[in-house]
Amino acid sequence: MSLDLTRVTVLRPDGAALFPQIDLSIPPGTIATLTGASGVGKSTLLDAVGGHLSANFRMQGRVLLDGRDVTELPAERRCIGVMFQQAVMFPHLSLADNLAFGLHPSVRGRAARQAAVTEALDMAGLTGMGARDPATLSGGQRARAALMRTLLARPCAVLLDEPFSALDPERRHEIRAFALATIRSSGIPALLVTHDRADADAAGGPVVALS
Repeated sequence: MSLDLTRVTVLRPDGAALFPQIDLSIPPGTIATLTGASGVGKSTLLDAVGGHLSANFRMQGRVLLDGRDVTELPAERRCIGVMFQQAVMFPHLSLADNLAFGLHPSVRGRAARQAAVTEALDMAGLTGMGARDPATLSGGQRARAALMRTLLARPCAVLLDEPFSALDPERRHEIRAFALATIRSSGIPALLVTHDRADADAAGGPVVALS
């Protein structure tokens, strides 16, 4: 499954383009990086790719997943997952129930769903913590849980919007390594927005600098 952007840009309400048109092909298991100054449109581009673009903006170009044009599809039909800067958990649900919320509809039956959640917790280094209140988790634990919840939905691609910037410096390297390795092993393309050159270097894929 590849993610391809063809002559993509975003137009402001006045019709001016936020950035020059982008052509980018991201193969399976590859993490491409978007860099650039604050306000240049990096997160807005992710919104356009994911189908979450504000009504004040308009996208030009095409977004394709494995050759299928998803440009006109609503966000819920694009099969594109998103991981944000803040790892938001539902406060009224346990950690396990938060992960179960993201399960793909094809995972049916109580036993199968429990097994999928248990495996995800184990992969994230959160074994035995399913009953925990998310508020009791550290920032790094929430970040790992949020990534696994995103992947449990079996997305065809993942968008990462500054997912490591809110982490403590001493944990950032560890969580980044876990997240990038997990995405690569899943074999899906990913697009990462960051201000940190170290994030781009760790991602190891193509780098697009917006201007």
